[in-house]
Amino acid sequence: MATITKEMSDNGAISAYGTARSTVKGAPLSPEELDKIDAYWRASLYLCVGMLYLKDNPLLREPLKLEQTKARLLGHWGSDAGQAFTYIHFNRLINKYDLNAIFISGPGHGAPAVLSQAYLEGTYSEVYPDKSEDLAGMQRFFKQFSFPGGIGSHATPETPGSIHEGGELGYSISHAYGTVYDQPDLISLVMVGDGESETGPLATSWHSNKFLNPITDGAVLPVLHLNGYKINNPTVLARVSHEELEALFVGYGYTPYFVEGSDPRTMHQAMAATLEQCVLEIRKIQEEARRTGKAFRPRWPMVVLRSPKGWTAPRKLGEHYLEGYWRAHQVPIADIATNAASLKVLEQWMRSYKPEELFDKNGRIIPELKALAPKGHRRMSANPIANGGLLRKPLEMPDFRSAAVEVKKPGVTLAGNVPTLGNFLREVMRQNMQNFRVFGPDETESNQLQAIYEVSKKVWLGEYFPEDADGGELAPNGRVMEMLSEHTVEGWLEGYILSGRHGLINSYEPFIHVVDSMFNQHAKWLEKCNELSWRAPISSLNLLITGLVWRQDHNGFTHQDPGFLDVVANKSPSVVRIYLPPDANCLLSVADHCLSSINYINVIVADKKVHLQYLDMEAAIAHCTKGAGIWDWASNDQGAEPDVVMASCGDVPTMESLAAAALLREHLPDAKVRFVNVLDLFKLVPNTEHPHGLSDREFEAIFTPDKPVVFNFHGYPWLIHRLIYRRPGQHNIHVRGYKEQGNINTPLELAIRNQADRFSLAIDAIDRMPRFRVSGASAREALVNQQIAAKEHAYEFGVDRSEITDWKWPF
Repeated sequence: MATITKEMSDNGAISAYGTARSTVKGAPLSPEELDKIDAYWRASLYLCVGMLYLKDNPLLREPLKLEQTKARLLGHWGSDAGQAFTYIHFNRLINKYDLNAIFISGPGHGAPAVLSQAYLEGTYSEVYPDKSEDLAGMQRFFKQFSFPGGIGSHATPETPGSIHEGGELGYSISHAYGTVYDQPDLISLVMVGDGESETGPLATSWHSNKFLNPITDGAVLPVLHLNGYKINNPTVLARVSHEELEALFVGYGYTPYFVEGSDPRTMHQAMAATLEQCVLEIRKIQEEARRTGKAFRPRWPMVVLRSPKGWTAPRKLGEHYLEGYWRAHQVPIADIATNAASLKVLEQWMRSYKPEELFDKNGRIIPELKALAPKGHRRMSANPIANGGLLRKPLEMPDFRSAAVEVKKPGVTLAGNVPTLGNFLREVMRQNMQNFRVFGPDETESNQLQAIYEVSKKVWLGEYFPEDADGGELAPNGRVMEMLSEHTVEGWLEGYILSGRHGLINSYEPFIHVVDSMFNQHAKWLEKCNELSWRAPISSLNLLITGLVWRQDHNGFTHQDPGFLDVVANKSPSVVRIYLPPDANCLLSVADHCLSSINYINVIVADKKVHLQYLDMEAAIAHCTKGAGIWDWASNDQGAEPDVVMASCGDVPTMESLAAAALLREHLPDAKVRFVNVLDLFKLVPNTEHPHGLSDREFEAIFTPDKPVVFNFHGYPWLIHRLIYRRPGQHNIHVRGYKEQGNINTPLELAIRNQADRFSLAIDAIDRMPRFRVSGASAREALVNQQIAAKEHAYEFGVDRSEITDWKWPF
């Protein structure tokens, strides 16, 4: 191994260098154990460096030549040694205490550490037989890393044991906690990068310990890796005092244990003692809670590991620092193609790990080191929890029809769409009390899903006040997960379903944008998983978007943004689905489908207020099955060509479109109006581009080849134009939707400002029907007058007129 110089900064207490300094004292490793663990670590580090540089001569059985290295050097070295160090020491405890554990890698681009462990444990060769445990397999293992046709430099889905890619930083802690809810014997060992710790999502996720029930849940053991640098800057937490750092994590509710230094042998003893102390504390906490049956919130242990950036690399290259500095973050020696001396330094560095002592003549790790790894499913790289679809059991689903709203006549009955869904989710929860949870940022009550509380409360392990009994709905064993961080609850849900369970998140539409990036990362994860036969399908990620733009008239402009749908529509058709059910029965049918589905992200958009109901249950099921269709009861073009097609997508836009259709038939009795509703947004996309898409023939059968279509959409109108841009009749389709016009409005006035109201739609239809452009002038004028009167009423009285608020389908 490269020579390590003991260097202490002026503030020696926060230096990464020197003999180990640790909170927990002791030397639990015998000399023989210490030698073997250090050798196993060297083997792992050798593999890490080999992945960065080599495409041939994997064990340096001959002098290293430039042509045996990769022409393009990609990947990251900086966190690998610390991650492998932690992983190996936890393996010892898995063997000693028969632990059920997984490893979550938080540092960005830290894949070599976990890939090397999967290879040494044999899991990698089991999953990918061509990456065999021999010289030829090692050569292929090295070459594929960050190489065209190979794998990326994160812990991508191709990595056995990974549930967390780390492509975007900040989600490791929340994912880890998501895996241990309802997994009482699981320990998720999560490596948290100190650069990652500067993100908002990571900062909030430390509070996840307040939601961990030591009776029914497992435990998370965070290891904060202070290696000091990001790409080109120091990290914040690595440059604060010991006192400040300890106070921070005590304040978060943890007991922090420090392991710091660079001397391998003393660091091995310190880490072995510290991790063992943490495991014993976790077991003690759980045993007490489970023996007494009393849930409590302990100060769970965590580890602060301070080691040099790029630990064990050369300290300097020429006059520049490598190990212990930001230059070790990515590829430490990058000029081997142009500098023969650098190539020689690389070879010396790799040989310092003494690979000839670690691997036999065939390239396989020697038996006495192989024996250190756990066996079978106890290997963290082979734990089925990290391939959660293997453990997933379908939900026990109640009959959603039992929650149906009775609809005797379309457009007359009033009911709450999301409250009706709440009744269904209550029964889903009742029948699945071990593997289904509902997540949200402080909005389950606000979003009208409070029926769930009849079965299960909100989990809360914090302090309780007497007034909490008055509608607080808190309980240590609750299954509703709320914290006012969209990032954290989204991360919990992702971890929960990635480890084999089911769930749903509900959030206000304007603020679901907070998790745009998390959604992106999960979609990419699923898309890549679809290419891997060994990755078993997981439950779909279900997002209920409510608190919608058209009913944010009271909160104003800041709360009006339906643009999350635009983000979703950018993702692969193989993984995303968007549903906008127009009424409660359609919402029930959609929810039943989504909760039973696998490997999708289902976005359901539904308002929480009281709305008109249109379809009885059987009609709703048929409509949901089709995804888009003609509502015959709202049309009068039977047996004839329509003059205009009034189309809608979304609950509020549907009501306004129906009102517009009624106005047209009232003012122009001779007009033939077809009414179309789109529930599955991707029906609009050609079937060659999305599996849900309509063929052109099906599309024209609904929307006609050449008649004007006035389409009222829930979101930004240009999204519809994006989706239909290849349709033959696309120029006949005129879309209305939200156009960034809003303030404190009445509901109708907000729609008027965006030209998505009944009057604007009817006027637009008259303008686009050739035979009524002249004869329809008086009707048009009457509608303009009604619209003006509606606005004036709103400005004077602050509410819409009763004929607007009490409108029902008149035919």
